[in-house]
Amino acid sequence: MNSMFMNIAHRGASQYAPENTMAAFYKSLEMGANGLETDLRKSKDGVIILHHDEQLERTTNGTGRPSDYTWKQLQMLDAGSWFSEMYRGERLVSFDTFLYVFGGKPIHLALEMKESGIENEVIQILKEHEELMEKVTITSFDFEILQTIRQRHDSVRLGHLVRQWDEEHLKRLQEIGVIQICPPAETVTPEGVRLLKQHGFEVRAWKVVNESMMKHCLRSGVDGMTINYPDKLNDALQSNVYNL
Repeated sequence: MNSMFMNIAHRGASQYAPENTMAAFYKSLEMGANGLETDLRKSKDGVIILHHDEQLERTTNGTGRPSDYTWKQLQMLDAGSWFSEMYRGERLVSFDTFLYVFGGKPIHLALEMKESGIENEVIQILKEHEELMEKVTITSFDFEILQTIRQRHDSVRLGHLVRQWDEEHLKRLQEIGVIQICPPAETVTPEGVRLLKQHGFEVRAWKVVNESMMKHCLRSGVDGMTINYPDKLNDALQSNVYNL
């Protein structure tokens, strides 16, 4: 899976469609993404859902936390019209549905754990789709969440979202079998990428805010990016413009 550059659509093609909706995921694959990134949280009745923020307000017409509502209640929310009228009626997506629709495709699935306490449920669902394990990378900013995931499953791919790192940090990650480091694009350097690869890590950049930053990351030798506009990254990869 990992010989090819990872063009991973950040919450789907979130530049062009409301994030973490089926519309955004479908659009990203049409635009040449070979992976989907999404965020996992839990409803009041224990359903794992795709939602980034702690609160519902920014991307739905709901209020409060997802965990304040049952999945049936969350399904009633409009998760599209905040982005544009064209997407009115887009719904929140459950993790089960996401895996059912996209799990059979030859793409990467990057799953960011947005809260602790959902590790058991996430691993249980993934165990029901054991054939997906080589495609899935579970990521978090929280080292303890990654530790817990490793205790629940001895081989699922783990990635650590970092804002900075040092040798001691890398050693701790290696001890629990983390294989991917995800630094923000603005901190990426060719030297840093080379060092991380020498330690055996894949490097996937995030917060790629513009095409200039995208090309900088490509020149720096990263293995992939989480990006809002996978079409532009696809074009750059096809044309090798970052080598100019």
